[in-house]
Amino acid sequence: MCGLFINADPSLWTSTTRSMRIDGVVTSIRMETFFWNVLQEIASRDELSVSQLISKLYLESLDADHDVGNFTSFLRVCCGRYLSMITDGYFERDIIEPLSDIDADRVIKQEADTMATRLNQLPEQQSSRQGSKH
Repeated sequence: MCGLFINADPSLWTSTTRSMRIDGVVTSIRMETFFWNVLQEIASRDELSVSQLISKLYLESLDADHDVGNFTSFLRVCCGRYLSMITDGYFERDIIEPLSDIDADRVIKQEADTMATRLNQLPEQQSSRQGSKH
């Protein structure tokens, strides 16, 4: 299992700082290359630059009264959720459908239902694995 992670391209976890202007203020964001790559993919779906995507996410977070104190963590979670939603089949990675065209409320509800189901199944799966080891 660990080979999947240990033998990956080390540049993926190299941190890079990018400066950009968000709401008229110059700021810097430092993240690993992996997350910058995913943000590029997300941005390209809606024909945005990464800076435009980040600005949009920041301003929409403020409009939704979210605490943006750790905005970089929010961006990392956005990347993880994007990849998770693809894995769960809410939309496809190879079909470049703008994310702005996707019914967010429907996907968020499905995502919550899926997560609840998975979390409820974890104790059963752990018990069956432990039982098979004896």
